[in-house]
This record gives sequence, structure tokens and C-alpha cells, in this order.
Amino acid sequence: MSAPTATMPARARLVSAAPTAAPAAVHTALRVVSYELRNAVRSRWLLGYALFYVLVTDALLRFGDDGAKALLSLMSVVLFVLPLVAVVFGTMYLYDAREFTELLLAQPVGRKALFAGLYVGLAAPLSLAFVAGVALPFAWHGLGDPAQRATLATLVGAGVALSCVFTAVAFLIALRSDDKVKGLGVAVGIWLLFSLLYDGLVLLLAMVFADYPLERPLLALMLANPVDLARVALLLRLDVSALMGYTGAVFQQFFGGAVGVTVAAAALALWVAVPVALGVRAFERKDF
Repeated sequence: MSAPTATMPARARLVSAAPTAAPAAVHTALRVVSYELRNAVRSRWLLGYALFYVLVTDALLRFGDDGAKALLSLMSVVLFVLPLVAVVFGTMYLYDAREFTELLLAQPVGRKALFAGLYVGLAAPLSLAFVAGVALPFAWHGLGDPAQRATLATLVGAGVALSCVFTAVAFLIALRSDDKVKGLGVAVGIWLLFSLLYDGLVLLLAMVFADYPLERPLLALMLANPVDLARVALLLRLDVSALMGYTGAVFQQFFGGAVGVTVAAAALALWVAVPVALGVRAFERKDF
């Protein structure tokens, strides 16, 4: 999916008919979202993103021994690929849409409404592509165990939450830096930190301070990583304690199964809300 490519008059029509009453902000945001969704439907890139999940999920279901193992393997793929795609593509998207944003800001459009339209217009297609790519293979292969259906629902929910989180982070990066190359470097660095390096750093801290009570600090460190939160929520559903790692084991000890999933979900919701709020603030203050 690329930045909007419509002509200037077509873009201007997005807001030309906006009402002047109180619902104007919602109306404008919905018009921008509608435009972005139509643009996304025509995107070959987004189709390829959904097709990737279809092929991977179908292969895991065909060649795996059972649904539980397929879900466990799919979890690893999702937690590795999804944050990278969301944060890198989201950053590129906002840089490429700068002229489109400037055009809309020249109209009588509120910045909060425009930000909401741009954000939802990207996060929703990414989330829908992920959900379709994962759910369709399970639909035609079937998943008879109710427990596995609940795990699949948790996986889908975690994936949607991570799409929203890293899209918001991507917007925040692009708004904080006008240099596209620097912004993309920061985006990749954040992905590397959260997806690959974070657990190693936590384990190193645990080894260095092994003589001190670390349960609560480690719990706070896990809550500070949305990828870890999604992983632990899924592993709690799968009841695979051996794969949880140090922070996951501490989390399970404190909260247990059902409560742990609820706490992880609440923390993921906070991870969505905070970057979005910071992004709105940066968007309102940015001099385009």
C-alpha cells in the first residue's frame, strides 16, 4: 500500500462537504478513513501481506501434527513479522503521505480528526489483512477443539493489538523526525529491541542482579514490551510454561492463567492508547 495518489481536487473533496457542526470532526475522520480503505483495497502490497499469512498458516496446518502445534508455530511467525511490517510500513506511509496531509490541513479540518482518519485508515487494513490471512486457512481446515478456537481468537486479538501498537509507534516516529532515513532507522531499531534484543537484555539484568529480589522489576520490564505481553498471553492460553522465558514465568507466578491473560490484554490496550495519545499531541504541534 502506498501513500494516497489521487489528484489534488479529488483529495480536496474529502473535506469539502464536511459539516460545520459538532460532528464535523467525526465526519471528516470517517471520510479520510473511507478514502484510505479504498486506497488499501487496490494495494497489491496489502494483498501480498495477507497472502503471506494464508500460505504460512496453510502450510503449518497441512504439515503439522495438530492444531495446537500449528498455533504455537504461527505465534512465533506473527510476533516476529507483524511488528516489523507495521512499524516500518507505517513510518514509510506517513512520510510518503506528507503532501496529502499538508493539502488536507489547508482545508478547515481539525488536526485530531485528520490524525484519527490517517491512523485508522492504515491500522484497520493492516489488521484486516492479518485476520483474513490467519483465519481463512483455519476456516477451510477446521479446528474442532474449543480450547484451540479460544487460542486462535487470542492470537487474532493479539495480532490486531500489535498492529495498532506499532502503527501508532510508526506515526510517532515519523512525526518526531523529518528525516525519512533516520525515521526508518529508528523504526527498525525499535523492532529489533522489542522483538529480538529485549529478552536477552532482561536475562542479562537478571544474571547481574541475581542476589536481589527481582520479581517485581522483571514484571514491570515485561509490561514495558508489547511483544512480550502478546507472547505471554498466548502461551498462557496454550499452557506451554517451558517456553515462557524468565519474565513469562514471573508473570505466570503473579497472575496465573485467566487473570494473566486479562492483565496482558489490559496492558496491550494501554500500549495502544499511549502511543496514539502521544502521536495526536505531536501531530497537533508539528509545523507542516
